[in-house]
Amino acid sequence: MNKSLLLIDDDTELTALLCDYLSPQGYQLTLAHDGRQGLAMATSGQHFDVILLDVMLPQLDGFEVLKKLRQTHLTPVLMLTAKGDDFDRIFGLELGADDYLPKPFNPRELSARIKAIVRRMELLPATSQQQVLHIDRLKLDPSTQKASLNDTELELTGTEFAMLHLLMSNLGKLVTKQDFSEKVLGRKLSAFDRSIDMHVSNLRRKLAMVVEEDRIRTIRGAGYMLVEIP
Repeated sequence: MNKSLLLIDDDTELTALLCDYLSPQGYQLTLAHDGRQGLAMATSGQHFDVILLDVMLPQLDGFEVLKKLRQTHLTPVLMLTAKGDDFDRIFGLELGADDYLPKPFNPRELSARIKAIVRRMELLPATSQQQVLHIDRLKLDPSTQKASLNDTELELTGTEFAMLHLLMSNLGKLVTKQDFSEKVLGRKLSAFDRSIDMHVSNLRRKLAMVVEEDRIRTIRGAGYMLVEIP
């Protein structure tokens, strides 16, 4: 596999355990034990397939790291949050995290989440063979992984791009939360999981920065639908 991971966590015992668990699976891990060091590594120009980012960090907390990172980089980020703390999970997703996992977690679950993110990124070259999607003033080009509205480029994370692609490919049709979870996040939808809602909220916010019309309709209890603007 030979995928590169950046693990930013000040728990040295946990990072050692994860290195022992993930390295045999083909992952190359780079470690940082405080937020400032982690941000420097994440923005150094070295390629990382996924960043594992703890919330509680010295120097800079995980939220500050993610906020600063998203100003320049769209590297997939998996947040490691406090168990049962909904605020951490929601805030991390609002800032642009691709997924989250509450501590303490089973290493097998972490591995599954990482694989899902990696798999999604690996599917992008296949997606790039698809045609450019045009809906009114909204354009999505799989070959360049870029989307624009009114000729203004949208700064989307990989997750947001994949969600928009799924919505545009199903114009006027319901895309269920289960569809989003399986086709974008690469996992079954779990009860009380708000990650889909937060990613759609982020997508809405970025579209609203260009035009006021809300193109994404919420189908209560079911999912979302992209609609044309008359």
